[in-house]
Amino acid sequence: MKPINFLAVVVITLSLILSGCGTSDYVQSITLSATGASSSASSSSGSSSQTFFNLVGIDGTLQLVATANYHSGKTVVVTNSVTYNVTPTGTDASGAALPAYGPTTIPINSTGLMTAEVALCTWIDVPSGSPPVLPTPPKYNWEYTGYYQTVAVYNGMQSQPVAIGVGSAAGNAPDGTCGPQ
Repeated sequence: MKPINFLAVVVITLSLILSGCGTSDYVQSITLSATGASSSASSSSGSSSQTFFNLVGIDGTLQLVATANYHSGKTVVVTNSVTYNVTPTGTDASGAALPAYGPTTIPINSTGLMTAEVALCTWIDVPSGSPPVLPTPPKYNWEYTGYYQTVAVYNGMQSQPVAIGVGSAAGNAPDGTCGPQ
């Protein structure tokens, strides 16, 4: 075999071998969702409607679910392997700053279960009509005043933020409810 042909065979063989390398599957993104009550509501600042989650009732729970999305399209639930970054955003229904995230407010355990430990209402029932009144029985027109922005972190990769409103205290609705039930 001539040296030039041998070199061509080696280069072609290496190309074929290496073309299979680098195609290993890898995590492309993390998705955070929740099972439990959810609602479509608009912010009191007037931004467009968005879907987010509501933690209903004192000792109410919301199960967070973190999913690793792989390059190949495969998905794997990684809820028990993530950490959470939680940031209070906005105010409660009375206009007071939201309490800091922690074990005495709305803790998230190692399985992703979030629990309302504190009585808190981050919703208002907005009056409607002319003049604006809260109807009896109520026809809810909920807007949130604040929420806990929650992000799951898995191997240094962050999920999209999820807004979680809290309705574990009495609200301004005629029947005293706070937020979508």
